[in-house]
Amino acid sequence: MFFDPLYFLVVGPTMLLSMWASFKVRSAFNQWKQYANKGGYSGAHIARAILDASGLKNVRVEHVAGELTDHYDPTSKTLRLSDATYSSNSIAAAGVAAHEAGHAIQDKVNYPMLGLRSAIVPLASISSNLSWILIMGGMFLMVLQGKIGYIVTLIGVLLFSVVVVFQLVTVPVEIDASRRAKQILKKMGYVEGKEAAAIDEVLDAAAWTYVAAAASGIATLLYYLLRLGFFRSDD
Repeated sequence: MFFDPLYFLVVGPTMLLSMWASFKVRSAFNQWKQYANKGGYSGAHIARAILDASGLKNVRVEHVAGELTDHYDPTSKTLRLSDATYSSNSIAAAGVAAHEAGHAIQDKVNYPMLGLRSAIVPLASISSNLSWILIMGGMFLMVLQGKIGYIVTLIGVLLFSVVVVFQLVTVPVEIDASRRAKQILKKMGYVEGKEAAAIDEVLDAAAWTYVAAAASGIATLLYYLLRLGFFRSDD
């Protein structure tokens, strides 16, 4: 597929979008991690304060290694902040910490899309790796045994569609968490004016990475369906 002109025609634009989104989020984060928020509070402090104010004292805040590895685990009720967020008092850290706290609030209020995403996670994790094995193996078999290869590839594509559904569900979940983060940071007085605009820039850039991932997934799925003969006219 990597030498197939159709692949680059269908998936190529979304690859460029993903590259742009990745550059955008790292650029915004790197810019605003150099400036301390007005209160000088660490990401861990802000996350803890938001959780407590939201009645989520049962949610733990922990440190996790890496950069931009921040996440909320609804199964263990744990909010994990990365090296660049946990102890940092930067504006970027405040935005990321509040965003992850936003996920915890979603969990508390039973935000339906978060529940759906959590339900899909196990199947999406399995499908992510297995789908590529079946698709690549199936395409190879199509050269030797057309019908068997077609069936194997089709099964792989169906599994990959689960991953695409997960990516699509993730988009509104992440956008909603950022919306909650922006509101609560302003409400609690952690940011205002230019800091609020900087938070918006960081979180909006992060949202584009999820949009780009979903777009890439849809385009890739479309490519495989085209290669399998879907949408082909019998005429």
